[in-house]
Amino acid sequence: MPSNAPKKICLAYSGGLDTSVILTWLKEVYSADIVACYVDIGQREDAVAVRKKAFKTGAAEFFAPKVDEEYVTDYLWPALMSHAVYEHKYLLGTSLARPLIAQKVVEIARKTGCDAVCHGSTGKGNDQVRFELTFKALAPDLQIIAPWRTWDFQGREDLIAYAQRHDIPIPVSKKKPYSSDANLWHISHEGGILEDLSKAVPEDVYEWTTSPAKAPNRPTDVEISFVKGVPVKLNGRALNPVKMVTTLNDIGGKNAIGRVDLVENRLVGLKSRGIYECPGATILYYAHRELETLALDRDTLHFKEQLGPKFGELTYNGQWFTPLREALWTLVQKTQRNVTGSVKLRLYKGNIDVLSRKAARSLYSQDWVSFEAGGQYNQADATGFINLFGLPIKMNALLNKK
Repeated sequence: MPSNAPKKICLAYSGGLDTSVILTWLKEVYSADIVACYVDIGQREDAVAVRKKAFKTGAAEFFAPKVDEEYVTDYLWPALMSHAVYEHKYLLGTSLARPLIAQKVVEIARKTGCDAVCHGSTGKGNDQVRFELTFKALAPDLQIIAPWRTWDFQGREDLIAYAQRHDIPIPVSKKKPYSSDANLWHISHEGGILEDLSKAVPEDVYEWTTSPAKAPNRPTDVEISFVKGVPVKLNGRALNPVKMVTTLNDIGGKNAIGRVDLVENRLVGLKSRGIYECPGATILYYAHRELETLALDRDTLHFKEQLGPKFGELTYNGQWFTPLREALWTLVQKTQRNVTGSVKLRLYKGNIDVLSRKAARSLYSQDWVSFEAGGQYNQADATGFINLFGLPIKMNALLNKK
């Protein structure tokens, strides 16, 4: 047993292969009480079955805070309004969930008198950073345990063998060894057969989205209404935040929307392949972006195009609870004051088209932009503008002639 062994450990527990093994392993190594914290962020699992499994594998206490609405309002909507994205394609479903899970682990650790917290992330991935930066930000006094960086297991096959020896039920097998992780925003798949970049993704990997070939032959139209950047209505019907996301996941999934196959740069320096399904998120990002084209002035819109990747990078790197991320969110909220209106989209076999856009305070004027005579824009004014705007170019050309 380590010399600084904690007496009580709060484990971020999912009930999957890794954390199921970790729970038993922690008891063996530390002889400590283990508090299993299963955070419900809409991963479509049976929390009662997870609780039963936790106690069967040695948990002293079990907590299952349901935070799906908090996840949407405090994490997903800020990401949406920021257009947070990583490497052009990843809408950050896992990245956004980790700080919230870690936050709840800290809260349960405080509540139950734990002197340590533990996560099941591997030493090669990003999640270890996301969990531990949140732990450091919210509970710098608690010891952090990361079994994947200390135990002798080399991979998931070792974990499967350990689980079988200890009679621990596991959700994966050697025939299907890749890992999946789901929450309200997306489901991700990685590892195993997906690591071979020479091969296409097997169709049976996808769980939320149908293939374009099997999607309906008729398009589906949806209209999303926003108030100050927040989605509030779908097809004219008011929906709560969770229902908004889940309904669009279902609609988008049936129409093959939101599949992402990405070779990404992990924070630790490795490249990895991630397969993501994010139908609702894809639709919402598309609609929100279209509404902003009406509601935001040019400079603000162009600056936000730079801000989104930065917000995404901070999120991806686990820097949610940092001054910069919080400052960016303050700025984003300011930009959303006039992002009120609706966008109608057509979904068809993996594609999204815009049918209509309208904003309560639109900066688009059909009268001003019309090529017909009249309106508020005097075309003759462009002469002076172009002369001044092009003056440096003209001066440079004249100097070059000399």
